[in-house]
Amino acid sequence: MNRIQQMEQLSKSATANRSDAQSRLSDLQPQQSPCSFFAPLHYEKNYEYPLFVWLHDQGHNEKQLATVMPLISMRNYVAVAPRGQQLPANAVQKIEDSSELPPLRQRFTWNQTASGIGHGEEAVWHAVDNAREKFNIESSRIFLAGFGAGGTMALRIGMLYPNSFAGALSIGGCFPSGHAPLARIDEVRQLPIFIANGRESTEYPVERTCEELRLFHSAGMAVTLRQYPCGDELTTQMLHDMDVWIMEHVTGVDCSAESQAFGPNERN
Repeated sequence: MNRIQQMEQLSKSATANRSDAQSRLSDLQPQQSPCSFFAPLHYEKNYEYPLFVWLHDQGHNEKQLATVMPLISMRNYVAVAPRGQQLPANAVQKIEDSSELPPLRQRFTWNQTASGIGHGEEAVWHAVDNAREKFNIESSRIFLAGFGAGGTMALRIGMLYPNSFAGALSIGGCFPSGHAPLARIDEVRQLPIFIANGRESTEYPVERTCEELRLFHSAGMAVTLRQYPCGDELTTQMLHDMDVWIMEHVTGVDCSAESQAFGPNERN
């Protein structure tokens, strides 16, 4: 089963919550970069919420947020998803079952080039600024996460601005290479990082994971690495574990024993 089919299954499994999630999403269409927002259930305007920034996978767009948030948490975060760069036509064939993707004009990605990195930075900060205008956000609790190409970009931007994020998370996205991702290594050592991938992945193979582990160790980085019995897929367990990891950093409490939901009156 490929990642697009998996995403479809995830969407179906969240049917009960998704209609509510869709009603809570709104699209911003500025001249610069569109983004989608998610407001938690029972949003309390006087409470400062953690902000969850989601970077979509290659071939998708900011509306992927509507699929993932019901499977992460309906209560714990304000969330925002910016849009990547237009996916070139010659790259579409590299994605399996492209007929299941959004229409061609609505497919975007995150390029690991100088211009692509610049676009990613602008898109993320534009999304964060707009989230702050619309919601009450705790500035010290901004988490940057993504899937596939979005995960790689989330790690890169997190390490470019390690003092601005409470954590950087990647599912199925390789550690970035080129353009000096560890230029701020002293500060990066203080940035919590979460990486998840499938043991049967072809895009993020085990061999590369082993190479990255050696890099993390030699660099003295704080990285949580988890592997799952799947391929290039986004699973409910990955999303659940990501939520648990974030909430442990938000609350300072070990939440691994069971799923936790924290509202304004339940968090530290």
